[in-house]
Amino acid sequence: MIQPLKKSSFAGPSGPVVLCIMDGIGWSADREGNAVASACTPHFAWLMEHALFTTLKAHGQAVGLPSDEDMGNSEVGHNAIGCGRVFAQGAKLVNESIRTGALFKGKAWQEVIAPCRRGGGTLHFIGLFSDGNVHSHLDHLKALLNQAKKDGVPTARIHILLDGRDVGETSALEYVDPFESFLAELNRDGTVDYRIASGGGRMKITMDRYNADWEMVRRGWQTHVKGEGRMFPSARAAIETLRKENPGVIDQDLPPFVIGQNGRPVGPIRDGDAVIFFNFRGDRAIEISRAFEEVHFTEFDRGPRPQVIYAGMMQYDGDLKIPKRYLVSPPALDRTVGEFLAASGVPSYAISETQKYGHVTYFFNGNRSGKFNDRLETYVEIPSDLVPFEQRPWMKAAEITDTVTEAIRSGAYRFLRLNYPNGDMVGHTGVFQAAQIAVETVDLCLGRILRTIQETRGILLVSADHGNADEMFEKDKKTGKIAVDPRTRKPKVKTSHTLNPVPCWIFDGAQTGRIALAPESRPAGSLGISSLAATCLRLLGFEPPSDYDPSIVTLA
Repeated sequence: MIQPLKKSSFAGPSGPVVLCIMDGIGWSADREGNAVASACTPHFAWLMEHALFTTLKAHGQAVGLPSDEDMGNSEVGHNAIGCGRVFAQGAKLVNESIRTGALFKGKAWQEVIAPCRRGGGTLHFIGLFSDGNVHSHLDHLKALLNQAKKDGVPTARIHILLDGRDVGETSALEYVDPFESFLAELNRDGTVDYRIASGGGRMKITMDRYNADWEMVRRGWQTHVKGEGRMFPSARAAIETLRKENPGVIDQDLPPFVIGQNGRPVGPIRDGDAVIFFNFRGDRAIEISRAFEEVHFTEFDRGPRPQVIYAGMMQYDGDLKIPKRYLVSPPALDRTVGEFLAASGVPSYAISETQKYGHVTYFFNGNRSGKFNDRLETYVEIPSDLVPFEQRPWMKAAEITDTVTEAIRSGAYRFLRLNYPNGDMVGHTGVFQAAQIAVETVDLCLGRILRTIQETRGILLVSADHGNADEMFEKDKKTGKIAVDPRTRKPKVKTSHTLNPVPCWIFDGAQTGRIALAPESRPAGSLGISSLAATCLRLLGFEPPSDYDPSIVTLA
């Protein structure tokens, strides 16, 4: 049983402490292609004059990823912010499990391959097909296929979800062509038959999250499981044809396709088969896992559900046990800010729209569904619009602001946290103007929150979980200059997260006069976003746990 926090000599402000996470808004001095720097942001500027400011690391080892070449993401970012410490995360855990061979010795792997040995069922792999290292990594898939061959699995089919979001927006063939060569090498001795069976863009099929658009999952089910849809002789032929028919389309939005031979799909999923969903990140893996596992499933008509052995790369929801079978155990995240505040009797509030609601609840709470204390915690989800984000770059920011300012003024909560998804979700579209508007929307809404904080004499922390809108064009790795698309002669659009730090402003609306930047937070970028946890607890008048990463502020 977790113990209440110890109170400090600082009683906290008379108003609440509010943590505002501007999803996908990083901080870079390079203005070219920077939708954050080029946006009209008078409230950012006001904070620079009236609040404490530093920057925080939000990628790589600072959030538990294997190396500092790995971009951060919203899930590991909110884990770090909510847990106050850095845990080894998905990619790192999978890498280690493969390196040591523990994955292949585990019960789940043995159960999955058992029905597929010696000419039995087909072993299917479904997942994000790139090396973006945010949801998945192609090296993991290759390692699984190599081991499947060693373990005597003669038939495997791969269902590829094209990225264009965590990697180059039209880079699909850069992954498909070498992978086809990899499969050809595995197939060369004639002992196995491993092929790509279906595919489509990650924002078109299969990888929906937070129950936002089950139609995506239904399309994926039709494509991967039933083998129904437009048929092509190869993944390359499908991608090239669909690009010609949809000028300007990026990989994440490519329509679904099925690979066929002699007019029949090469890899529908049938009774007696086994399926591995090889993504390690949970949010976009839960719904398809439910479709495979739930007996009484009502989200869409699956038709006859094939009787298969199903496993995820990891368990995507530990509380709901989704999926039941998984290859690598997720990190054990405990003693989060939310849990400590609940144990200490502090009323708290969390809000975002659907796209990031799970981040300020499930991920912030250490991959835990539900509340720690129903009486003390209030969670609010604002339903997202089902329209392309570049067409509505303001998203539901106004509605979030309407609701959270009312909650702040109510006086019912000591700690509130909110997430504005705009910088991330619109940044992923690659549309610069839309991203600029998205950032301006967040700034406009932030102004309203600032006024509410001043009225209620609270304290506001403003930061982010990772960058995105701060770098909308690809850069040449050698020269550092903006890369040019050879087809359009325009800057090459970047849709992935960045390696930039994120801003952190701390505004003392209570005018306590006691808050200063801690020595650990200077120079800017010395600390990671995990330090926001201890900072929030300190500003609430508590002593942070001794093993939490250091607070950004000190109290005089």
